[in-house]
Amino acid sequence: QVQLVESGGGLVQAGGSLRLSCAASGSIFSINTMGWYRQAPGKQRELVATIRRTITSAGSTYYADSVKGRFTISRDNAKNTVYLQMNSLKPEDTAVYYCNTVVPSPRNWGQGTQVTVSS
Repeated sequence: QVQLVESGGGLVQAGGSLRLSCAASGSIFSINTMGWYRQAPGKQRELVATIRRTITSAGSTYYADSVKGRFTISRDNAKNTVYLQMNSLKPEDTAVYYCNTVVPSPRNWGQGTQVTVSS
């Protein structure tokens, strides 16, 4: 079981940017799909973005409508790291962000990284 550690969160003003990183303790090359999730206070955890291991005819990435055009997910299999570039941040993006597998289904969750966007 690969362990995942998220970092890069912080406090930023609306309109600002952050880059989140997810470092894996082992190889993520064989993992079909990785993703970033987030959980805001009082809300359920939601899937924000995913990236497949290989590019298919359907495209390699997926974004929730709420972040489409503002967030970009990427993965570096050589560094066993997944990134989430977040631009044009909004107060409603405030949440704890987690990375995990999507395919196969996520199992153990890390501590996440807090993102707070002030208005």
